Amino acid sequence: ELLASFRFLLEKVRTLESANAQLERQIREWYEKKTPAVRDYSKYEPIIADLRRKISEATQENAKHMLSIDNAKLAAEDFRVKFESEMACRMSVEGDILNLRRFLDELTMTRSDLEMQVEGLKEELVFLRKNHEEEMAALRANISSSSVNVEVDAKPQEDLSSVMRDIRAQYEAISEKNRRDMEAWYKGKFEDLNKQMASSTETLQTSRSEINDLKRKLQALEVELQSELSLKAAMEGTLADTEARYARQLQQLQAMVDRLENELSMVKADMMRQSEEYQILLDVKTRLEMEIAEYRRLLGGDELKTSKVEVKEVKQVKEETRKPVITQRTKVVIEELVDGKVVSRTEELDTVELNK
Repeated sequence: ELLASFRFLLEKVRTLESANAQLERQIREWYEKKTPAVRDYSKYEPIIADLRRKISEATQENAKHMLSIDNAKLAAEDFRVKFESEMACRMSVEGDILNLRRFLDELTMTRSDLEMQVEGLKEELVFLRKNHEEEMAALRANISSSSVNVEVDAKPQEDLSSVMRDIRAQYEAISEKNRRDMEAWYKGKFEDLNKQMASSTETLQTSRSEINDLKRKLQALEVELQSELSLKAAMEGTLADTEARYARQLQQLQAMVDRLENELSMVKADMMRQSEEYQILLDVKTRLEMEIAEYRRLLGGDELKTSKVEVKEVKQVKEETRKPVITQRTKVVIEELVDGKVVSRTEELDTVELNK
């Protein structure tokens, strides 16, 4: 019976050693197979560097566009100020032209009045001449028809005809003098009016030239302002497109970063799971080695009279209600008995999910 027990123990030891060797081989194979390979992200580094360079260039280009827009705004503001000043100058010139036109109308009315007065004076002069000639003719007729001879003892009378000639000469001289004075006065007035009209006409022509120049400048400024506004609108559109494009690129980069972080988290979780499985295998290996050592000690002829190793394996199947996960818990109890007394006791608990 002792020999049979010894043979049984030897067979058990050989079986455990072969199982231990097989487990060690499986552990090595599993470790070589399941060891997570470190992912090489070096292929992404040129892409990331190129994207960073593009982002930097886009930032610089965006700054240039913003500077151009600011310059365009300043130029548009400058043109607006110039436009307002030119409009004020134009309004002032138009006011001056309106005043000159009123003054020209007044001069035209004054000239018309003076011309009417000259015509009236000419008609009055003709009437006076005619009246004078009629009076002279009547006087001559009266003188020639009278035939009264009066003889007195007195000094000889002056010749009446010579007296009349003298009177006529004096009257004609006075009339001629008045006529010349009147003509000279009207001539001076007409010259003054002509000078004023010439000056007003020249001023009017100058004002019209200035207005035309201002209109041309205003049109040029309006065209330039429209071009600057169009350039500003185009730059704002380009800026919006650039910002939208780089926003999309940033979103793509962020998505790539998130994906890489998720992959890294999965790799870490896989490594932790494999580490736990490896630890479980190491525990099983250690437990087998302990059993083998115990069997060897027993076979080596220890001084113990009687020894007994009791291995209790308790399997518990627990079905969790919250989640459909079934776990198997294995409890191994190793007791060393000497003379019927428990010398040492070891308990190990393993938990395995059955529905993985």
